[in-house]
Amino acid sequence: MNIYLDNSATTRIKEEVFAAMEPFLKENYGNASSVYSFGKIARSKIEESRDKIASILGAQSNEVFFTSGGSESDNWAIKGSAFANMECGKDIMTTKIEHKAVLESFEYLKKFGFNPIYLDLNESGIVDIEILESKLTDDTIFLSMMYANNEIGTIQPISKISELIKSKDILFHVDGVQALPYIDINLRKLNIDLFTASAHKIGGPKGIGLLYKKKGSKVDNLIHGGSQEMGKRAGTENVAFIVGFAKAMEIVTNNREKNILKIKKMRDFMLNKLLSVKGVYLNGDFINRLPGNINISIEKVDSQLLLMLLDKRGVCTSSGSACNAGSINPSHVLKAIGRNDELAKNCLRITINEDNNMDEIIEASDIIISTINSLRG
Repeated sequence: MNIYLDNSATTRIKEEVFAAMEPFLKENYGNASSVYSFGKIARSKIEESRDKIASILGAQSNEVFFTSGGSESDNWAIKGSAFANMECGKDIMTTKIEHKAVLESFEYLKKFGFNPIYLDLNESGIVDIEILESKLTDDTIFLSMMYANNEIGTIQPISKISELIKSKDILFHVDGVQALPYIDINLRKLNIDLFTASAHKIGGPKGIGLLYKKKGSKVDNLIHGGSQEMGKRAGTENVAFIVGFAKAMEIVTNNREKNILKIKKMRDFMLNKLLSVKGVYLNGDFINRLPGNINISIEKVDSQLLLMLLDKRGVCTSSGSACNAGSINPSHVLKAIGRNDELAKNCLRITINEDNNMDEIIEASDIIISTINSLRG
């Protein structure tokens, strides 16, 4: 039986989530835009789910819009904000360790005369607020940043950054996809303008995400067509997946503290074992990181070969973002925090969640270490 240790890539759907979704796949399958009873049931469940998610996130229901996932939400937040506010300036800012959905959106906007500014980070992957402030100009209209990094798990000081950015009247987008399972997020208190999240990182289904858009924020639509999602995002709503998203949010919120304690215990055990191996280095911050994240660079080991051998021995893990799977290039995240090409390429990302248990972690630790040693001869 496989030991799954790639929970930053995706998570197993919770049984309670699937049970909540099933009636809207088999029985109440109406189109939420229809006026007959099937449609009204679907519409009612969408709005109930929206209300639940908004309440958990400290938002108003009319500020939460459902999308196809985190990548669409990031694209909408970035492109929509840029085009809606271009008369105020064309400097747009992000960091060098963002998800490809963010970085590629910034590169795309160069075609329209926007000027992307990419912030450097310290060796732990954390933004220096003084450096951030020094890069702001009168033409800066937008900052996009991860709450927590998908590769190295580093958590950014979002509250402090928000204080600075909002004092300058700049739109602030936070990619919360990785943070959502582990950080109690209150969007009103954070005072950010845009926030993205995805269900499949929290035990929900793939193919459903959200964009929080603070009331009054100027953001153009990304997808045009029908009047769904309050006229902001066209396309027939995926009722079952929206219901599943809300249920997953409820479960992860109610169990967050308990899960973090369990996950940290497993993570710390494995991390201590791995760091006892010569030539193994932790990437990211020791303290300000997601509880289940381990990202290590390994000297004199080809990470792609390591992954294949681990897979043969029943351990499922990765060398970085699932969106870059199969890439032979060094991790852009690890390069940004100062790793050389060898260490940025030969890395291993292990992400543990509450579905794992200590027996698995003990076994996987031994398998990983023995495989590293065998590759070194």
